[in-house]
Amino acid sequence: MQNEQYFSKLQRVQELLVTTVLGDIPTLLLGPKLRNLGYRSIFAQIGSPVYIQNGVEFNGTSCIEIGAGVYIFKGVRMNARGHKNNRIHLGDRVAIERNVDIGSLADTYIHIDEDTFIAPNVCIEGPGDIKIGKHCMIAAHSGIYANNHNFAAPMELIKYQGVTRKGIVIEDDCWLGHGVTVLDGVTIGKGSVIGAGAVVNRDIPPFSVAVGIPARVIKNRISKDIAKLQVEK
Repeated sequence: MQNEQYFSKLQRVQELLVTTVLGDIPTLLLGPKLRNLGYRSIFAQIGSPVYIQNGVEFNGTSCIEIGAGVYIFKGVRMNARGHKNNRIHLGDRVAIERNVDIGSLADTYIHIDEDTFIAPNVCIEGPGDIKIGKHCMIAAHSGIYANNHNFAAPMELIKYQGVTRKGIVIEDDCWLGHGVTVLDGVTIGKGSVIGAGAVVNRDIPPFSVAVGIPARVIKNRISKDIAKLQVEK
């Protein structure tokens, strides 16, 4: 146990040293290229090329995997520290825009698959596992929260009653509009569109269009296309 704690502290010192020296070098001074080279010594995996702007905060880099062609812009915070089984994985060509907050918390796997775009000011938080598929678009100010606070005991402080953590799955080719909230235990099916401001608290079938609080399905993209083809015939 003492050896593990010592090794963890040593990793953290190395991480702070590398990210402090390289993290704020501006783009004009070859910052992204220097970070691409220097960060290889501290990340679990990092592809090439990777574009990381200055002002990005990383914590627990030994639990973070970054694919090739990934873009991470200013103000992003990625925190995988706190548990040895934590993992944050960004697939090839993922783009993480400004001020996105990704936190795995405790024994959590956050997987964002290839060619997915995360717009500014999105929050993606465990401790439940979160899987976002390929070719997804998550619009600005959305929140994906894989936890739910227990509050059954009215005389006990809510913050001491613990949380549930069922996990969230957003399948391939989904588009979440501006300000969508996705709550714990939800699966959003492949090819679905979630309208701006919706709160998703139940499963959404594949190829659905859902809107509202709570989100409800108003049509199916496949059925619409089939009906159109039948009319044309």
